[in-house]
Amino acid sequence: MLTFIHLSKEICSRYMMKKVLFLCTGNSCRSQMAEGILKDLAGDRFEVFSAGTHPTRVHPAGIKVMAEWGIDISHHTSDLVDDYLDAGMDIVITVCDDANQLCPTFPGGIEHIHWSVDDPFVDWSDEKYQLEPYRQVRDTLRIRIEELLSKRD
Repeated sequence: MLTFIHLSKEICSRYMMKKVLFLCTGNSCRSQMAEGILKDLAGDRFEVFSAGTHPTRVHPAGIKVMAEWGIDISHHTSDLVDDYLDAGMDIVITVCDDANQLCPTFPGGIEHIHWSVDDPFVDWSDEKYQLEPYRQVRDTLRIRIEELLSKRD
């Protein structure tokens, strides 16, 4: 009986989890890092996704700086925002100004949050000398996500 009750709580919790989508233009760095950070900090409270208005690929520098914190985003894919329009998102967080302007209208009563986060992109290199802007973006995103979580406790 306890197993059944425990399983039922897990199932209920899963269906009550808020769905969060991080959105940027290329879905290569900022939104990918934000997805990884939120999953790491509060993955049991949210279903977390990322997408782009013009997706490209996950940036190797973003993968490297996230790995410095033990967060693996190397398996992430760069997805088109249209793929999430009917996925029942509760919160959409745009992390760049272009994506904020191009963000499509999601059905239902979603919460739209905008964070203007600088783009660290210079090229597709992940050389050591180019990682610092990615670390700054990662750190900024963590602060914003921690603030978001503190308001929802």
